Amino acid sequence: MKEIVTDRLVLRPWQESDAESLYKYAQDPAIGPVAGWLPHTSVEDSLNIIRTVFAAPETYAVVLKETDEPVGSIGVLFGDDRHSKEMQTKEAEIGYWIGKPYWGRGLIPEAVHRLLQRCFMELEVTAVWCAYYEGNTKSRRVMEKCGLRFHHTEEGNVSPLGDIRTEHFMKITKEEWERLTTSP
Repeated sequence: MKEIVTDRLVLRPWQESDAESLYKYAQDPAIGPVAGWLPHTSVEDSLNIIRTVFAAPETYAVVLKETDEPVGSIGVLFGDDRHSKEMQTKEAEIGYWIGKPYWGRGLIPEAVHRLLQRCFMELEVTAVWCAYYEGNTKSRRVMEKCGLRFHHTEEGNVSPLGDIRTEHFMKITKEEWERLTTSP
């Protein structure tokens, strides 16, 4: 997996040496539970996540160029990792989070825009989905800023935390993305 560079970010594979930075942000209870995962409990917990979950293909640390610190994560999910039954072959899902001190700075939309480009231009994906749980308006706003549009809602989904949630799905096709990126 290669590094992907944007104006302010480097998206790169997670490294074991990132465990302390990951823990610094992923321990915050404002981050994980709204996305369906438990806050990290230790640097060792974060290291285990790097070695397992974040070792998946197309999973990137969101690294600030100015500090070289990972402050979030973003990835492209394929096949059985996708959340909605509506997703088809050759479609993918993007998931993301960023540490609370970096909310509202447009960093995740910047990363999502670049991964959309990767999905459509390099990975030959025909549509990209994103999902958010009811109440996660910050995540929904990222999707809207990146051109995704509401597709459907699924009620009664079990989150990775084991609770029942309402999940909203948004989608952008390659053709829609091309129109957005070529319009003046």
